[in-house]
Amino acid sequence: MKKKTENHRITLKDVATHAGVSAITVSRTIRSPQLVSESVRKRVRRSIDALGYVPDAAASTLASTRTDVIGLLIPSLTNSVFTDVLRGLYDALEGSRFSIQIANYRYSPETEEKLVRTFLNQKPAGMILAGVDQTEACRRLLQAAPCPVVQIMDSDGEAVDSLIGLSHFDAGRAATGHLADQGYRRIGFLGARMDPRSQRRFAGFRSELEERGLFDPNRVVTTPKASSVGLGGTLLSDLFARAPDTDAIFCNNDDLAAGVLFEAQRRGIRVPEDLGICGFNDLEMSRHLNPALTSVATPRYRIGTEAVAHLMRALEAPESAERQDINLGFEVIPRGTTKRQGG
Repeated sequence: MKKKTENHRITLKDVATHAGVSAITVSRTIRSPQLVSESVRKRVRRSIDALGYVPDAAASTLASTRTDVIGLLIPSLTNSVFTDVLRGLYDALEGSRFSIQIANYRYSPETEEKLVRTFLNQKPAGMILAGVDQTEACRRLLQAAPCPVVQIMDSDGEAVDSLIGLSHFDAGRAATGHLADQGYRRIGFLGARMDPRSQRRFAGFRSELEERGLFDPNRVVTTPKASSVGLGGTLLSDLFARAPDTDAIFCNNDDLAAGVLFEAQRRGIRVPEDLGICGFNDLEMSRHLNPALTSVATPRYRIGTEAVAHLMRALEAPESAERQDINLGFEVIPRGTTKRQGG
């Protein structure tokens, strides 16, 4: 056993060797004992007492210092949905000492987990992540993170810390209910990529139609491919091959909906008389189509500003920061691609 002498200061590594654990485990036991099993805690504590180890306060302070960087993890840099979120984030941070570091995990939960580990090693001031569908290992990392964590875009699901977004399930129900209220009865669904938020929109679509006795699985066409306007036309063709009498379609985003509109016009199908179309996200282009596209408006810019506001409150007064679930809602915007009842 090593004894502390004038020439040898007992180190964290000495404690780890004495306890038969890693230096990281010793560090974790000292700083975050709740993350270590009771048996390991007792073993490490006995070694600390036996060796007379005293943690280096200066080193501990240095090791726990945060940067002024906020880590942002999003699944796509090309999806225009995140453009407004980024604008909100950057506008809210303007003039502050904080900056944003962006990572794109390309809809891969495993890549997201690796990026979270990388960010945490860089000691960010806070972290913002899209959605609540991380791997279990990733969620454990976030729960143990020594900084505020905000998950955005959703209000469905269980947050690690705080959650800011909207219910995609409720939005899917509302969009489908709008189509049914306009008199459409053979309503289909087209979806691309089908990430967890799109899956919740589809769940809302299905729930609404089942409640009305109108759901038909033959009218559902999805693909794992990335969304595009051209893909919307392709999926419409696939749907009509299976269910040619479909009279309305809810698309999981506006890109697909625009493609459906163009393909319907190419085929000479009257919109909205013979085919109603509803998109999702209410992108800027949607109101300029002819006819203008009915869509679900989502508060993407506000999601960005609210995420920053929450992080700032948590950083300024961590002792009083509270977990928050903020549902910012949505709005179905009726336009020319859906008809009014009796119209």
